[in-house]
Amino acid sequence: MSFKYVAAASAIALAAGAVSAETTNLRIQTHQSPESVSGKLVQDFVDQVHAMSNNELQIEMYFSSAVVASAETFSAAADGILDCDMTNGNYQTGKNAAFQFVADTMGGYNTPLEWVAWIKYGDGAELINQLYEANGMHFVGTYLGGQESLNSTRPLAGIADLEGFKFRSPPGMESEIFAALGATPIVMDFTEIFTSLETGIIDGADASTLANNVGLGIYDIAKHTTYPGFHSMAADHLACNTDVWNGLSEQHQAILTTAMDSLALKLMTMTLVNNGEALAKLPEQGVTIYDWSAEDRATFRKAAIGRWDEWAARTPEAATLVDSHKAFLQRIGLSVN
Repeated sequence: MSFKYVAAASAIALAAGAVSAETTNLRIQTHQSPESVSGKLVQDFVDQVHAMSNNELQIEMYFSSAVVASAETFSAAADGILDCDMTNGNYQTGKNAAFQFVADTMGGYNTPLEWVAWIKYGDGAELINQLYEANGMHFVGTYLGGQESLNSTRPLAGIADLEGFKFRSPPGMESEIFAALGATPIVMDFTEIFTSLETGIIDGADASTLANNVGLGIYDIAKHTTYPGFHSMAADHLACNTDVWNGLSEQHQAILTTAMDSLALKLMTMTLVNNGEALAKLPEQGVTIYDWSAEDRATFRKAAIGRWDEWAARTPEAATLVDSHKAFLQRIGLSVN
């Protein structure tokens, strides 16, 4: 075990020791900051678990990846340094390409409800657990706000405007999809977006949802945006060490699952309201909003699914998840051709 892990274990052991022996304590890390919309709802999740369990189930939540780096949270929980991971499966694509498809299908689903429907009424939860349990973890639930909005300093009315569009992109499948459509994705840290927009290094950025982009101040510079979004809808998860999960009572397992369902609904509905309020104000600030046509959305989905197939060839688990998403998209009336 590395020195970093030993130090982390020592720190959280002190917190765990303060909890009464009559309670069950879970040490969970999230990459969300406590002041963010998602972070506040994560704290609400903690409070709800405490209330529903009559304080028998206690959660020590570590915000802003305070114990280990965000990308290390999953492994830290699997190794027993933490009990549960409340980050994002995308961090684990280096373990298996399949993790991409438990976090963001890119161009697949139109709404967060469709994604949650795949989890609940497709075979999403079952397939995710097959992947997670092979890595020492149990998938409990998911939560997401909705589609993100691209922002730009130049018009972005449809597929044709992607030609030569230089924008900040996260690494991985997203960059590959946009490059295939003529854009020039530039992978950079989130903190570099503003300077890069101001200096013209990039034309735009994939940052967050419409309301979050407003809060970040991006539309002070970039006066063009897409809404509703179409390209990315990242879902965070709650996943617990398998032995820890199996050691919980059925009541406590049910409480955690129910509280996660509540968190998912709250974030979806809050994002809807916040985006609506932002949408009403942005035109007054000189921002042009583009709702892509059904044809352009279909073109993007086709390009995205073509990239899915390439990722599916990397591991059997990725292939299984891609097949599941395709079947469910067809089941709910979304074309995959």
